[in-house]
Amino acid sequence: MTETGLRERGKARRRAAITRAAYQLFAERGYDATTVADIAEAAEVSPRTIAMYFPAKQDIAMSRVSDAVADLTAAIQSRPPGVSVTDALGRWLRAAQTEPEDLEQRMLARRMFAANPQLAALRTARLAAAMRGGAAVIAADTNSEPSAIGPRLAAAAASAMIAEVLDTEPGAAREEAIAASMRFIRAGIAAL
Repeated sequence: MTETGLRERGKARRRAAITRAAYQLFAERGYDATTVADIAEAAEVSPRTIAMYFPAKQDIAMSRVSDAVADLTAAIQSRPPGVSVTDALGRWLRAAQTEPEDLEQRMLARRMFAANPQLAALRTARLAAAMRGGAAVIAADTNSEPSAIGPRLAAAAASAMIAEVLDTEPGAAREEAIAASMRFIRAGIAAL
């Protein structure tokens, strides 16, 4: 049991080292100018090790987005009966990324996306795809059709709000950003 725990922690540390090194290099040199070999050297692993964790360079750049989408999807799908999608979203935002290493990764990710517009566009596209699923959940909560404009607008607003909140420093400012976002989303859904 302990051996498995140690192995899993070791894998998590290697994965974090790879993403940290990649984000740093993507921010400094640019995505296109950075090779997998560069990332491997900076992370002190082999290119083959990187391939075990990430099939493609783009997967490294989008790893935090993919992880966040998966976590949020699970939080919404596993919500108990009677818990609204907005309540589940608010709980997830309050729990998400509160560790110091998460803050460091978030700041590196912000720099990486700012320096690489093509990656920022890809992040937006991936969040939009996830929000289409969110529109279906909002539609079910409001007894609307998933193709109706209301649930789609609410999901799009939630997607933009998530990106903004996750880029906010932890503390009072972040809590206010979450509270304001939840008021906005609830009011929008109530207007449906």
